[in-house]
Amino acid sequence: MSLAVAGARASLLPSPLAASSSRARLLALPPRHRRPHGSLASPPAAGRRRLRVRMARTEATGVAVGFRAPEFELPEPLTGKLWTLDDFEGNPALLVMFICNHCPFVKHLKKDIAKLTSFYMEKGIGAVAISSNSIRTHPQDGPERMAEEAKLFKYPFPYLYDESQEVAKAFGAVCTPEFYLFKKDGRRPFELFYHGQFDDSRPSNNVPVTGRDLSRAIDCALSGQDLPFVEKPSVGCSIKWHP
Repeated sequence: MSLAVAGARASLLPSPLAASSSRARLLALPPRHRRPHGSLASPPAAGRRRLRVRMARTEATGVAVGFRAPEFELPEPLTGKLWTLDDFEGNPALLVMFICNHCPFVKHLKKDIAKLTSFYMEKGIGAVAISSNSIRTHPQDGPERMAEEAKLFKYPFPYLYDESQEVAKAFGAVCTPEFYLFKKDGRRPFELFYHGQFDDSRPSNNVPVTGRDLSRAIDCALSGQDLPFVEKPSVGCSIKWHP
């Protein structure tokens, strides 16, 4: 081999100093920029935690006991009738529920909400459900689908559409489902008695649906007793406000 060729080959080989410099630059990179040795993408190490996707949860905010039920005038998609607060003037208590069609937390309770309200409506309470979700972002919560839901689940209460979302804002509602139980004495206005959860059951916690918290609250309202327990806030999907 000639000296010229040998010299050319030697010039192509990295010097110890150059190799050391390259390694230093690699080590200087943050860990997330380093490629695992020996592969383009190493498999997860045994025992490493995997990312879990959870449903977004919104918790109802506090409204003071004694808060008076706001006036409303809303249509019922199933019948076309307009309902107002005055339609429940003859009831000793009124349950106002903010629900919707698509929310997993509402779907989890729909059948039991229908059963519980039917039972207590026979005892004299008034009940109404309101959907305030924006159909711009969630068209599945629109009036036509609401009418279908009311038929499918045989809701014994009117299921009303709050297109402007002004009624939800007047009540201070933030999630679905959210329950407001009002009571009245004689000719006095409806005043808030209970603003809490249906029960401890959630879509993913395997706790049976019983309606225990809400039913106990209704029993107390009808019998004139104070709540014997501390109410827990309702948890569910956020109300979908207009963009």
